[in-house]
Amino acid sequence: MPRLLFAKTGNAVWISHLDLMRVFQRAFRRGGILIRHSQGFTPRAHVSIALPLSVGYSSDCELLEFTLNEGMAPEDVPAHMNKTMPEGIHVVECYPIETPLKRLAEIDWTLVMEYDNGVPEHAVAEIETLLGQESLVIQKKSKKSKKGYTEIDLIPMIHLWEMTAEEERITVHARLMAQNPGLNPSIVIDTIRNLCPDAAPDFVRYHRNEIFDGEGKVFQ
Repeated sequence: MPRLLFAKTGNAVWISHLDLMRVFQRAFRRGGILIRHSQGFTPRAHVSIALPLSVGYSSDCELLEFTLNEGMAPEDVPAHMNKTMPEGIHVVECYPIETPLKRLAEIDWTLVMEYDNGVPEHAVAEIETLLGQESLVIQKKSKKSKKGYTEIDLIPMIHLWEMTAEEERITVHARLMAQNPGLNPSIVIDTIRNLCPDAAPDFVRYHRNEIFDGEGKVFQ
């Protein structure tokens, strides 16, 4: 059972998760790559994308798993698929699965916080103070809770947070927990907007750089 590493950039960031699944199903078929399908009158390709990316986010490290039938070696898959892919979706590598997804632990992010009128004077200091606390408990919406929300502490879920400021933007390098529980960086940005309104950005770009296991090694 192989795993694909692929990038999602440019206008492709606006492709939803379900549409992305359809893109890959068509790409396998058009590329002449035989993969396992479900049984029945409307068979569907068995493909699974780990940690689906939010719409509008870009990434260099998306993972997709599938079952390859006989007839093609995993290393030949990327070239066949990239001939049929839409602009912005690029298959980087295909390799046999050795590490289970449950060992996926951290995601390395770049967040670009943009300010139409320039970075506010004390924005960096306010954000550093906010995220430098020993604990930062917030309320997160939850359909499973009777209250409609759960409380989570952001600080243990943020393993790295570095900022550099320019005239009109703050660029953030962050390494966040990936699962059990995972932390979407938009929650951190929303917390900044709520608790440090003077430092709130007008727009944010989110990009996944790399995924790591619990030992800090690149996940494959």
